Amino acid sequence: MSTVIAVAVGGAAGSLLRYATSLLVPDTATSFPWSTLIVNVIGCGLLGLFLGFADARWTLSSELRSFVSIGLFGGFTTFSAFGTQTLALWQNGRGFVAAINIILSVGLGLAAAWAGWRIATSA
Repeated sequence: MSTVIAVAVGGAAGSLLRYATSLLVPDTATSFPWSTLIVNVIGCGLLGLFLGFADARWTLSSELRSFVSIGLFGGFTTFSAFGTQTLALWQNGRGFVAAINIILSVGLGLAAAWAGWRIATSA
């Protein structure tokens, strides 16, 4: 149960950081989504840094690792998980699978967003 609480608290903190970023760099429906790009790139970089240190230099409890990787960065941006998981596939010699993950994640994500929008606007 303590891991669940760690993820929940981390997720709340990450979501608040994401919201603060959107206040600092506001997006509009017609502008380039700078705040989203910023959190996605920062989230990927910081999660990669954290996981690198966690794997190579630190001994962390599962609760702390979950708090930071799933909660904090998951609340800040789920793109960070996509980026680091795709990198892990690439590093493990699974470049083709990494490429498929990129194509499917971006393609299906866009298709789902479009489908949801179409359903909502055609009712």
